[in-house]
Amino acid sequence: MPATTTLIARALLLDMDSTIVNSEAVVERCWRRWAVEQGLPAEDVLQVVHGRQGWATMAALLPDRPMEQNLADNRRMLEQETADVEGVVPVPGAPAFMAALARLPHALVTSADIALAEARMGAAALPMPEVRITAESVNASKPDPEGFLKGAAELGFAPEDCLVFEDSEAGIEAGRAAGMRVVGVGERAARFAPTAHVRDLTQIRVEALVDGGIAVRISA
Repeated sequence: MPATTTLIARALLLDMDSTIVNSEAVVERCWRRWAVEQGLPAEDVLQVVHGRQGWATMAALLPDRPMEQNLADNRRMLEQETADVEGVVPVPGAPAFMAALARLPHALVTSADIALAEARMGAAALPMPEVRITAESVNASKPDPEGFLKGAAELGFAPEDCLVFEDSEAGIEAGRAAGMRVVGVGERAARFAPTAHVRDLTQIRVEALVDGGIAVRISA
């Protein structure tokens, strides 16, 4: 019989890209173009883009570049990504996972802005959570914990009562810095020591408890 790990929480905080929505194809197309424009090796750029807002990635890659230029490029990048939904699909298991959360406390915490989040969630045919923390909601990008702390506060729960679902190093670091446990989703996440790890969301079963808690059951 397969082994099962159970984590108990009172609210779930969900990253979007590569956690519930597979947008890897779009991300790669847009960032490869930007890498060529900057004369940077595309593979090096793709190693650091996940989880952060675009301007933060640019600042990490080009530390001497004026921030105004990063912000301008970020606006252009968001427009390109919002318009390009080719290949955007749900992560395996995401439709059932999101359906199970419909009546449970949960929030989207993403580095995308609201237009991009709506475009990708719509393309993947996933319901947009009522509570969403997007790029417009925060002053600092992941790995800063601000987004997850705001998500917990909006839902009305203490950080230690929240369970984060994330795929990237920056996101997992942000969840830990917020004092939360983290379920890492996907191959990339396994490298960053999350509390628990799954290949995809088909390994997750969510159950409401009579005391108001949420049991997240993770199958091997």
